[in-house]
Amino acid sequence: MPSDRDATRRWLNDIHQHIVLAETFAAGLSYDDLCEDLRATYAITRCLEIISEASRRLPDTLKARHPSIKWRDMAAAGNIYRHEYEDVAVRGVWTR
Repeated sequence: MPSDRDATRRWLNDIHQHIVLAETFAAGLSYDDLCEDLRATYAITRCLEIISEASRRLPDTLKARHPSIKWRDMAAAGNIYRHEYEDVAVRGVWTR
């Protein structure tokens, strides 16, 4: 069975990997480009969902060591992407 430390490392790697992917999908796109590129919008939104979920799994002790990161906002954003998806507009993804 993996240790808590291994799980934490895996979740941090997931966050990093999906930040890089989201940046890659958004690279070179203007806001108007993103509005027109449904595939990129969906890909970036999925990355943000995964980042949100992985952040929820991190231990509170780790989050406490990094108070400048808006952990609560990160977790809450995932709820919007998953449960209020009809309200997820490109503007919300663009500004996150």
